[in-house]
Amino acid sequence: MFTFKNIKDNQDIKDTIESIFNINLAITGGWGYTIENATIIKEYKDKLPLNQLEHMIVSMRVHLEMNITQDKNSRYAGINANELNREIILKNSLTYDKVTYIVTAIKDDLYTEFMKDYKNGYGTDSFNITEHFKKRKEATLTREIIHYFEVTNLTNKKGH
Repeated sequence: MFTFKNIKDNQDIKDTIESIFNINLAITGGWGYTIENATIIKEYKDKLPLNQLEHMIVSMRVHLEMNITQDKNSRYAGINANELNREIILKNSLTYDKVTYIVTAIKDDLYTEFMKDYKNGYGTDSFNITEHFKKRKEATLTREIIHYFEVTNLTNKKGH
């Protein structure tokens, strides 16, 4: 199985996220690989539940790991992260969400072919949708990741 490298970033991830994804988040810290490198969420809007904000940050992280930082032949597409479980950790007077995600993706070139086959074949007599999704499932890489979020400033918010 291919091992993805941790994202190296000598600056606050806020700047990286803003420059690549054009979104301004009230965060600081690291990419959440360890509790010491946690993504610090300073605040969030009540309209967006905290778990959705965390999911958005993880989605950016895995797109960086699996696509943006990869050479053309190693890129993945159709990348999805789904929460598997979460745990609240109290350490040194700080509160952390330790969230485990299942990430799925397909090599970019294969994903492009699957999408083209689906678009051209769907609704035709010759297109076997069951076989199509069976092949997609067989081509899908599945990995489990953990992301640490420091949420001390949010402990009075709903959900903590």
